[in-house]
Amino acid sequence: MDAIKLLGKRFQNNVQSGFNEMTAQQWIRLVIIVGAYMLLRPYLIKLGARSQMAAHEAAEQETQAKAEISPNQLRGQIDIPEDSDDEGEAATGEATGPDWGKNARKRQRTMIKKLLEAEERRLQESREEEEDKDIEEFLVKE
Repeated sequence: MDAIKLLGKRFQNNVQSGFNEMTAQQWIRLVIIVGAYMLLRPYLIKLGARSQMAAHEAAEQETQAKAEISPNQLRGQIDIPEDSDDEGEAATGEATGPDWGKNARKRQRTMIKKLLEAEERRLQESREEEEDKDIEEFLVKE
């Protein structure tokens, strides 16, 4: 316990005497160093973040390059080609990776299109039948 008090007392004395015995030139030097640090710190942090991000992306690309076989290929999934009905995207026909839901969305879109077309045909036929009944009403005289 006495050793901790002794270290604290020595630290306090050394810091206090260090600031009390500083000359004007040393104070100016200290202010310049602290000011430069405060001005440059944000830029240094941004620079460090950029270099860290670049290193992270390089490591990520390296690990992706090492993975030559995808989990879907291990499961025995066959690549099914798809028609190029995407909204501006090039169709690759692969159902691997993060695009696994692309084919499901496309199937859903085609199913909805077919249902809408069938409903439109049904409505069109019902309209034609109504028109035919109206015309028949005027043509057939009883």
